[in-house]
Amino acid sequence: MKILIAEDDRISRRLLEASLIKQGYEVVIATNGLDAWEILRGLDAPRLAILDWMMPGMDGVQICRQVRARVQEQYTYIILLTAKNRKQDLIEGFDAGADDYITKPFDGQELKARLHSAERILDLQERLFAAQESLMMQATHDLLTKLPNRLLFSERLVHKLYEAHRYRQVLAVMFLDLDHFKEINDTYGHDIGDALLGDVAMRLTKTLREVDTIARMGGDEFTLIFTGVESIHDMAVISRRILDELTKPFELSSHEVQISASIGCALYPMDGTDADSLLKFADTAMYRAKEKGRNCYQFYSGNEEAEAA
Repeated sequence: MKILIAEDDRISRRLLEASLIKQGYEVVIATNGLDAWEILRGLDAPRLAILDWMMPGMDGVQICRQVRARVQEQYTYIILLTAKNRKQDLIEGFDAGADDYITKPFDGQELKARLHSAERILDLQERLFAAQESLMMQATHDLLTKLPNRLLFSERLVHKLYEAHRYRQVLAVMFLDLDHFKEINDTYGHDIGDALLGDVAMRLTKTLREVDTIARMGGDEFTLIFTGVESIHDMAVISRRILDELTKPFELSSHEVQISASIGCALYPMDGTDADSLLKFADTAMYRAKEKGRNCYQFYSGNEEAEAA
C-alpha cells in the first residue's frame, strides 16, 4: 500500500521512512505542507498519510481540512504526527478531520499497530463502497442485460428532454419489441431465451452511438433515446440498421436462433413534449408495426396512422 510522509524534519522523516519500508509500504515523501497537499489531491493519491502537525506552507491540520472538504470517492486515512499532547490540541486535530495521531518521538510498535488499524478501516470502507456500487447497479440496471432499467431510462429521458428543449434539438424515443419471443422460450427454454436477450442487448449497444441510451423495460421490450436527430430520415436509417442487425442468426449453446423485431418511434417536439407522452406514442407506433406484419418500423402520427417502413 502507498503511504505519504509529510515531515520537514529530516531525521524524523528518515526514521519514519525506514520503518514503513520495512513494513512493506511504498513511501511517498513531502517535505512541506504545500507539496503534501498537491500529492493528496492528485489522481493516484495515497490512501494513507502521516502528516506532521507543524510544517512550512501548510500545517497538518490545514491539510486535513482541505482533504475533508473535497468530494471524493476514495477515503484518505490521516494520522497526525505531533509533539502536542494537550487534550485541546488533539480535539482540534480530530475536528479538522484527522483519524488518528502519533506523538513525537514515535514508537515503532505503536506506529505499526496504528497502521494496521488504519488498513482494517480502509478495507471496510472499500467493501462498503463496493456494496453501495452493487446496490446502485441493481437499482438502476437490468441484471440480465446490464442495460439501464425503467427507472434509469426515465431519469435520462427527462434530462435529455431538458437539453433538447434548451438547445432546440429534435429527440427520438424508440420502442423495440422482439417478435415471437415467447416461441423462443417455449422451443428452447428460458435459459436460451435469457441468453438471446443478452446478445440482443450487446448487438444494440454495438450498433448505436455511445451517446444513445438503450434500456430494457422488461420481458423482451427495449427502449432507446436518440439526440441530435436531423430528420425523420435519420431515424428511418437507424431503425432499418437495427432490424437488419437483429435478423442475423444468433448462435446460442449450439442452437442457431433467428428472430426479428418491431419498432415504434416518436419525435420531440413534433409528437409530444413530455417523457410519458413520447414513450406512450412510441409504444403505439410499435404495435402498429406488429399489425403491419412485424420486422418493420413505424413512426407515430397524431391521427393514429403510422407511416409504413
